[in-house]
Amino acid sequence: MTNRQAVHELLDELPDDLLTMAAERLAALRDDPFLRFLVAAPIDDEPLDAEDLAALAEADAEIARGETIPWEVAERRLFPAE
Repeated sequence: MTNRQAVHELLDELPDDLLTMAAERLAALRDDPFLRFLVAAPIDDEPLDAEDLAALAEADAEIARGETIPWEVAERRLFPAE
């Protein structure tokens, strides 16, 4: 089976309520050169160093202590209304 045939088969198996979303995603993949660049980019396989591992451990500990904020708060901080 070719990739094209596999995609057609997946589309045929999707429920009707997902077809609009699938069409939008496929159109974006077709039309957006940056998205195609991201999809084609190699996976980052650089090993984590001690500093990376320490930062991840610190983040895990913060999450375990409940030191998180809701997405809505983060969104307001990252994208303040103009």
